[in-house]
Amino acid sequence: MNGRDDKERFYDSIAGDFDRTMNRYDLETRLRVVFDGLLGAAPLVGARLLDAGCGTGWFSARACALGARVVSFDIGRELLARVGGKCRSDRVQGTALALPFREGTFDVVLSSEMIEHTSDPRRAVGELLRVLKPSGLLALTVPNRLWLPVTRLATLLRLRPYRGHENYVRRAELASWTVENGGKVERIFGFHLFPFVSPLVYPALRAADRWGDRLGPVMLNIALKARKAHRAESREHRA
Repeated sequence: MNGRDDKERFYDSIAGDFDRTMNRYDLETRLRVVFDGLLGAAPLVGARLLDAGCGTGWFSARACALGARVVSFDIGRELLARVGGKCRSDRVQGTALALPFREGTFDVVLSSEMIEHTSDPRRAVGELLRVLKPSGLLALTVPNRLWLPVTRLATLLRLRPYRGHENYVRRAELASWTVENGGKVERIFGFHLFPFVSPLVYPALRAADRWGDRLGPVMLNIALKARKAHRAESREHRA
């Protein structure tokens, strides 16, 4: 395995401890943001849904519970092995930079905190939109590049044992990549006003999340909802 693969597969190397070590406040917040804030009005019953970068399956399990026909996708074999303990979804291994699905396969694509762990987030966004059907919905969260220096300092100080890619994204470029790949941004907002370092700060973070549309540019995470345009609409927009 080369160095690039080591970085992309870092989470697979800690799959056995993944659920135990994750921050549950962050997980519950992202589940709420994705399923209530981004997909709340979307009819998921019977929808073909891709959970791209599924990890151990928390988002796949929620989507299955809501009636979607879920494909759980991840680069990590060990992570995918743990999805089966949470839900009955189809499990597919591969890279988000070359999704092994035909164009227009899915009604909904969700991806929470995945594209920054690839070597090319822009390409990953293109792939997520490629496999969406026209009028299909993309629900995506990613760390805000504004916070990358803080993250790197924490890693340098050994406050977080992470050794994978951390290609955080700017709000403007995320919106631009979405449009250039045939998506129409319907909403973009932020959550986590500052890092969730202690349960003592959770009430303040919850309160700040209500202002995610206004405070989004300075918040730790970005949430984006986009709909894939029909080809004619996409050509007209680019013209």
